[in-house]
Amino acid sequence: MKKFVVFEGIDGSGKSTVSRRVYEELEMRGYDAILTHEPFNEEIKRLIEEIMEKGGDPFSVTLLFLVDRIEHSKRIKEWLYQGKIVVCDRYEDSTYAYQSVQLNGLIEDPVKYLKSITSDRIVHPDRVYILDIDPEIALSRIGRDRRPRGFEEREFLAKVRKNYIKLAKGE
Repeated sequence: MKKFVVFEGIDGSGKSTVSRRVYEELEMRGYDAILTHEPFNEEIKRLIEEIMEKGGDPFSVTLLFLVDRIEHSKRIKEWLYQGKIVVCDRYEDSTYAYQSVQLNGLIEDPVKYLKSITSDRIVHPDRVYILDIDPEIALSRIGRDRRPRGFEEREFLAKVRKNYIKLAKGE
């Protein structure tokens, strides 16, 4: 059985729901499982949200996501060492998919650059599932649950979706 499983996809794709249901099913079957998500650290999450709300620098936001990932990875390694199955709602592919859109034009080949910073510092998942959904459907789901945030716009989510598809193809 895979020990570290990640669910990825654009906002509104159902990642949180699927992650939670997989975790609950594992627990029901008697497996020792952990459900986690990114951003992991609540203080870093608040700082990211504050910077984004003020229209802050995308590179600063990206670096905060990377710091969060490195710290999160340390905890994931501990859980895996303890024999737990880790189910994660977002992980490294979210940064590559989302921040590539934000950093496009600022950095040449953002995915390659981002991987060069953290790839050897984090634990990598055994399996990644990308939940693919049309941005229009995702936005209608978001609108039912809460008020969309600034980055949750059709054009932006379409670019992020395209990045997820590239990642799935290994591009």
